[in-house]
Amino acid sequence: MNLLEEITKVFAENGLVGAFLMVGAVMMVSYFVSRRLTMGRIHGSAIAIMIGLALAYWGGTQSGGTKGLADIKLFAGLGLLGGGMLRDFAITATAFEVDVDEAKKAGMLGAIALAFGTVVPFIFGCCIAWAFGYRDAVSITTIGAGAGSYIIGPVTGAALGASSAVMALAIATGVLKAVTVMIVTPFLAKLIGVNNPQSAMAFGGCVGTVSGVTGGLAAYDPRLVPYGALTATFHTGIGCLVTPSIGFLAVRAIVGG
Repeated sequence: MNLLEEITKVFAENGLVGAFLMVGAVMMVSYFVSRRLTMGRIHGSAIAIMIGLALAYWGGTQSGGTKGLADIKLFAGLGLLGGGMLRDFAITATAFEVDVDEAKKAGMLGAIALAFGTVVPFIFGCCIAWAFGYRDAVSITTIGAGAGSYIIGPVTGAALGASSAVMALAIATGVLKAVTVMIVTPFLAKLIGVNNPQSAMAFGGCVGTVSGVTGGLAAYDPRLVPYGALTATFHTGIGCLVTPSIGFLAVRAIVGG
């Protein structure tokens, strides 16, 4: 057995460990590029997402499967590492650094931001879906949900029975939003007054993409990350509850079946 076969065997038998190793390598490269080429203005997370998408595309073309690199035996552990369980754990963990007293000060402002951040992107996404020729309520609602986040989109699509193509568009919309927020936040945060826990919570509620808010605030001021992530996490939960129910009923009332 040569060295390559031995490495493949080790990775296949210890898939999750291999997945952590690969993700760590990608993050190391991404943060190096962020620090050296962009002076930290574009967060390493945004670069890592782009590298991940490129690798997933390559993996899909090589294997002919539907799970990107996870369809290749050597990288099968990525399917577990990137699954819903660890993803939701990571999102929830960001809230543990929040100072409860500071969070309470957001009060009504945080609630308004959540409502704004849930309704406006959904309407915008529905309009985009209509402009691109979708006329059924399920497809319009699913793509509209994707404008909220790349988690809300597939959750809504699965609940409503949307086609895989429509769900893919919803996910792509959410990923594009997350990457855009990561890149733009460090440049705009100071201009719009995101400089304290309360404004960070309002920002997280309005923008509503956990990864985008977290990456963007981390590049701007890491101390604000837990507060922005807190309301962004609530935004995701609210979107997953409201969009497939109230959102779908509203769209169906307007466009019909």
